[in-house]
Amino acid sequence: MEKAAGSPCVGGSYPQKNAEILSSQYGINLFLAGLLLTFAWAVHAVGISKSHLLSYLITLMLIQLLWMLWYLCRSCTQRRLIRDKDTHAGARWLKCGITLFAVITLILDSFKIGYYIDFSNCLSPTEGIFPVTHAVHTILQVYFLWCHAKDIIQSFKTLERFGVIHSVFTNLLLWTNGVLTESKHQLNEHKERLITLGFGNITIVLDDHAPQCNCTTTTLCSIFSQGIYYLYPFNIEYHILASTMLYVLWKNIGRKVEHHQQHKTPFKFHGITVGMIFGLVVLTSTIAIVVVYLIQIGRSKIKSELALTMFYLHAIFVLALMCTAGIVALLIYRLEDRSLDNSKNPARKLDAELLVGTAAGSWLLSWGSILAIICAQAHPKYTWYNLPYSVLVIVEKYIQNLFIIESIHREQEKMNDNIKTLRIVTISRGNTLSLTPSYEEIYNGRAAPDSGEVPCQFKGSVCGRENDGGGGAKEETSQDKSSVTHSASDFSFSSRNSVTNNKRRILKNIAAFLFLCNLSLWIPPAFGCRPEYDNGLEEIVFGFEPWIIVVNLAMPFSIFYRMHSAASLFEVNCKT
Repeated sequence: MEKAAGSPCVGGSYPQKNAEILSSQYGINLFLAGLLLTFAWAVHAVGISKSHLLSYLITLMLIQLLWMLWYLCRSCTQRRLIRDKDTHAGARWLKCGITLFAVITLILDSFKIGYYIDFSNCLSPTEGIFPVTHAVHTILQVYFLWCHAKDIIQSFKTLERFGVIHSVFTNLLLWTNGVLTESKHQLNEHKERLITLGFGNITIVLDDHAPQCNCTTTTLCSIFSQGIYYLYPFNIEYHILASTMLYVLWKNIGRKVEHHQQHKTPFKFHGITVGMIFGLVVLTSTIAIVVVYLIQIGRSKIKSELALTMFYLHAIFVLALMCTAGIVALLIYRLEDRSLDNSKNPARKLDAELLVGTAAGSWLLSWGSILAIICAQAHPKYTWYNLPYSVLVIVEKYIQNLFIIESIHREQEKMNDNIKTLRIVTISRGNTLSLTPSYEEIYNGRAAPDSGEVPCQFKGSVCGRENDGGGGAKEETSQDKSSVTHSASDFSFSSRNSVTNNKRRILKNIAAFLFLCNLSLWIPPAFGCRPEYDNGLEEIVFGFEPWIIVVNLAMPFSIFYRMHSAASLFEVNCKT
């Protein structure tokens, strides 16, 4: 299909393919340069300071700001033109989600500005310029995504490819910077927790790049320095969501779309009460577990072990419920005979790839924990709960990924395509009646408005007769047979319709339950409840530094997986 569509304009498609390749290579090199700068700052490379990294990021954000302003101005001058839109990209709920994260990111920037003012004597000017630039960048980018996330760009395509891919990798670098900063803050706390668990042989000294001067206002400094790290999870999610939305925009440049009606699927609470109740119970209990965990962990050896045991038991129970719900949903899909939608869709393809790709982060950590339990010489009691927990993490993601990917590829049922309205007909006696058939009659193919026949109303008292005399007995017999046929057919339809509705209701409740469960499982690692750090067994087997590197690389993907799964399940609930 694609080859046939592109054959008339082979000369025009070749330079566009080159532009796509060149722009992607430009973005990758941009990202690698920033990644090396970030790594050099993290390991205290000679001649590389934090100001160099921030200057690079500020430059990238300023370039993106210029491109977005140019695009917005050009769009404003061409607002009367009819443009193609990708109806699957930039859903309203996704825009609302990124707006929420952006608002919290702006609060984070304000905290950074206050932090810089208090420590201005010993911080470089870039640490004050960065949050200001980032705040402006955030505001304009959210506005840009709200207005143009669905655009399919057909003009200045080469230039736009470079502008969009620059924006994608700028957000990825800002995400990387946020992940690294938040991780460095957590490391010293985790080291102290390990010591309370009896792992006193860990002697590595960690540095969090604290300012080397006194704060002008001690109370405010404490508020700013502590508050910043509680807001980083939202900043991290904001940038990864922005980069995915911009990537879809980049993939849509120059794309040819078929114009068809897109059915809106709004979210409705009706029919998902059971799933919402169970999901809210899981969410509430998870928040309580996280609060208790953060209070107890590191206080003493007994309290730390109890906190870890409590976390593992709760997680095992939740993951087992999620596996069961996912299996039930897949069994329902096996009982249905509905075709899959295999049409080209960049947003849907990216969703599926992100689910599998980011799940690898959790799988890496889980296999590391399983190997540590097998290879360790000593096993504290609480570490044994880590084994079923790690196995369930792997299995649950297998099942959930299969359910979500199949759900977003299933075609929606078309309920009203065969519904027709019959004309008002005149019966031989001269009475004019509206003989519009019921939905059941139309659905089963019994209404034939164009054949000249007048159908009898089901469960009605009026029926058209060809003559008034001599055929009364035959007509009554005919009516009785017709009534029996209609009753059997209507009963069959009602039964099928009831089964279909029940299946759909179960699927919607499962999607709602899994949606809230994924939000619940996003909270612990996002806010510092990370047994992969605090367990201690993995550090003994693999070594402190190697395991910390593995966790710092894999944990961001694991956190993003839960948020992305929640977003995908929300879409599944709307679509079901």
